[in-house]
Amino acid sequence: MINRKSFLKIGGLGISGLFVNKAIGASCAKNMETNIIDKNRGVKFGVISDLHYDLMHDSDRRAQLFIDAMIKEDPDFIIQLGDFCVPKPKNKPLLDIWRKFEGEKHYVLGNHDTDGGFSKEQALAFWGAEDPYYSFDKNGLHFVILDGNEKSETKKIEGYPRAINKNQLNWLKKDLQNTSLRTIIFCHQGLENTLGGLENGMEVRYLFEQINQEAGFNKVILILTGHHHMNYHNEINGIHYVQINSSSYYWAGEEFNSTAFSDEFYKKHGILRYTLVYEDPIWAVVNIDHKKNIHIQGTKTKMAGVPLADAEIDVYKDVYPITSEIDSRKLKY
Repeated sequence: MINRKSFLKIGGLGISGLFVNKAIGASCAKNMETNIIDKNRGVKFGVISDLHYDLMHDSDRRAQLFIDAMIKEDPDFIIQLGDFCVPKPKNKPLLDIWRKFEGEKHYVLGNHDTDGGFSKEQALAFWGAEDPYYSFDKNGLHFVILDGNEKSETKKIEGYPRAINKNQLNWLKKDLQNTSLRTIIFCHQGLENTLGGLENGMEVRYLFEQINQEAGFNKVILILTGHHHMNYHNEINGIHYVQINSSSYYWAGEEFNSTAFSDEFYKKHGILRYTLVYEDPIWAVVNIDHKKNIHIQGTKTKMAGVPLADAEIDVYKDVYPITSEIDSRKLKY
């Protein structure tokens, strides 16, 4: 019987260590006040998640539509939130499309980007990235990319690794202490989703809250994640956690039998019987200014072949409703 994992394979920082030195927090707050930034401009970026190039029948089309839109939008950078593609020569056409956007590009590692025995280093090298986690500044804002694909140091977890371990947490703590800028975090796995999300997500969230408390202002303002192929927003202790839906599909489960496509289609792409495929790709454009505004411009489509209402599936099976949308949101920090 096929499950989600086999489907996709086809194609000790303690709590005490998370507390922040108050002197460092106060220094960062002071630097924030004196930092000169363009308050009228902010940062604009395009984000897409869970393309699953190795699995989708029309991945080139999906990637091309996103890149065409980004060329028109002209954001400061684009970023993919993981489950992009495995690093094999067959997938070079995706990179050819991706690189048509001549601006800055960033990459988050997903759990399926190393399927087939590939390493993180191979995936990053294939994309032209260097590190699994790092940070950068852009027009008075600080951005952090995390690697949520580490093995737990405290628990045995079924399936793929989904933790952020001591070394990365120590790096993250120092990185956040050393910036005075409002910060946006990217991670593949949800930090507040208990259904397959980051195993130590609560620990990481608490670090963010301590950073904010000791800084005296909301330094960490927004966390963007993929992985769950859902569409939702949570605000926890003043921090926004936004899930960016997959650009391609929702995994419906091994008991599901899609009739969205023809029998001939499923002879070639039989694995897609277990999914709800989105007719067109979806993504978001995010604008963040220095007047405490976060504007997420989402996109939406419909399910391919069969309307969701006729798909004979419990739309709340993963708590948040199944949808082929990324909501537009206006948030404040």
